[in-house]
Amino acid sequence: MIIAVDIGNSNVVLGLVKDSKILQSWRLHTGIHQSVDEYEMLIRGMLFACDFSLKEVQGAVLSSVVPELTDVFIILLENLIDQTPIKVSHEMNLGIKINTEIPAKVGQDRLVNACAAYHQYKTSLIIVDCGTATTLDVVTAEGVFQGGVICPGLLISAEVLFSKAAQLFQVNLEMPENVIGKNTTDSIKSGLIFGYGGMVESLINKLTKEIEQQGQPAPKVVITGGLATKILPILSNVVFHDDLTLRGLYHYYLLNKHAEN
Repeated sequence: MIIAVDIGNSNVVLGLVKDSKILQSWRLHTGIHQSVDEYEMLIRGMLFACDFSLKEVQGAVLSSVVPELTDVFIILLENLIDQTPIKVSHEMNLGIKINTEIPAKVGQDRLVNACAAYHQYKTSLIIVDCGTATTLDVVTAEGVFQGGVICPGLLISAEVLFSKAAQLFQVNLEMPENVIGKNTTDSIKSGLIFGYGGMVESLINKLTKEIEQQGQPAPKVVITGGLATKILPILSNVVFHDDLTLRGLYHYYLLNKHAEN
């Protein structure tokens, strides 16, 4: 069993993975000012509540797009299991190649998602991750990460709308019954959910056309991320993976656990 940790801008996702099965996962709010001790107390409590023993943990793997928390979690994991976690890097074995101008600048979560999706499907891919930002990444049928698209996420769009429009107010981000809103609340929901979903659908179509023009097979579209379920009913021909990043981290761990430090 290993501990897999993905540190994102909005959430830290932790999972316990054994033999490719995710035994348990947790989603914590990303607090850049929290200390090692604060996170350790919280995580030890979660493990105890779920009756997991750290003695069963054989290693750990970590991806991060929040530099302020990277070292915090490295120290935390060392405290928990007395081992240094394997950190995701473009220089290590991902099971895919990277064809971007500056591979070091590609978000580790994007690489891990691509690693997981290609390992499972072995075909051309569009991987959509709906988080703080919305990313759409392309992998070729030969396993080459080509880059992609980065857009503002649904929550960012909503927060800007509410903060800049004096007469508009916050609403729950849920699917309205109709596109035509008969009141302000439903009109806002329609604009956010259908607008966001329409943006993603349009980008998928444009990326698919470009991929096919390059002689690649029609891509499989995989979607993940904390906000993916908000637009799933709008999208067609997509495969939803709630735990894609954790699965990618586990696969990355297997590929690199014997690598020299």
